[in-house]
Amino acid sequence: MADAVAVNAPRTPGTALDGDIQAKIGQHLRAMYDDVVRQGVPNRFLDLLTQLDQPSGAGKKPGGGAGS
Repeated sequence: MADAVAVNAPRTPGTALDGDIQAKIGQHLRAMYDDVVRQGVPNRFLDLLTQLDQPSGAGKKPGGGAGS
C-alpha cells in the first residue's frame, strides 16, 4: 500500500528529466531494441512453436514426457 502512495506522490521541482537526456535515453533504448530484433528467434524456440502448432498428439515421441 505504501508503494501506491509513493507512485501517486507529486514530483518535487527539479526531478523531471531534461529533453536532451530523454532523447539520449530514447536513442539508447532504440539501439538496444534494434540489436535484439536483429538477433532473431533461436531455433529451439522455433521448434517449440512448431510443436505447439501441431494438433494434440501429433509430434509426440513414444515413451517421452512426464509420467511415462
